[in-house]
Amino acid sequence: MSAAFLDVLLPPRCAACATGVGPLCPACAAGLCHDPGVRMPTPSPPGLPECWSAADYTGPLRRALTAYKERGLTALAAPLGAALALVLWRAVASALAAHHRHPPPHSGSAPHVTVVPVPTTPRAKRRRGHDPLGTLAELAVASLRECGLPLTYAQPLEHRRHPEDQAGLNSRQRASNLAHAFRLRPTPRAALTPLWAAPTGIPGPVVLVDDILTTGTTLTEAARTLRAAGAHVPTAAVLAATPRRTHPRPLAT
Repeated sequence: MSAAFLDVLLPPRCAACATGVGPLCPACAAGLCHDPGVRMPTPSPPGLPECWSAADYTGPLRRALTAYKERGLTALAAPLGAALALVLWRAVASALAAHHRHPPPHSGSAPHVTVVPVPTTPRAKRRRGHDPLGTLAELAVASLRECGLPLTYAQPLEHRRHPEDQAGLNSRQRASNLAHAFRLRPTPRAALTPLWAAPTGIPGPVVLVDDILTTGTTLTEAARTLRAAGAHVPTAAVLAATPRRTHPRPLAT
């Protein structure tokens, strides 16, 4: 009996509530990005970009993310990618505003934004069979480019070494675990400036993307690596922020 025929007889249940029809029911899909805004860890590590997130890491968003990443429910990529696109739009707008307030030398009036996901470790990619964050970031960038936003998707970062699992580590341990964990992919340094400027030739900001914000050490280390190569990294977009570690800042009205 085919899987498609079984889906007709027994439609999949919503991965977030287990009662509605899946992979994600309309009510839970609406809860993925119900409170977009800036959420920063308390305390925030020095050098952490301004972090925009869809919501706290609770409820439907937490359950959907867990099902997508750990249970291989790749059908959730579409709704999660849509939620990330909304957050990325806010982060890009904030990055462009920061760019215009403090433009780099010889910049123009129409900078291009480069979106860079935090790299998944090779071990995690093999275990999961795909790159969950990279897929969501690509979907979000494609969606916003269709709306006319000047975005380029790039993956210039890779792991220099294999860090330990971050689960259960406190902020100091996480910082030590991730210190100098990233590096730029083997690329001539002269090619990096066109990366931040492509395809307009005008230097623009970089927006980092991650799935979950806890202490901010991962994004801080990624930003440090990119800044060392000359990139301007004012903001980051994440799907969820761990509520017990973060302090929300309401959106300006």
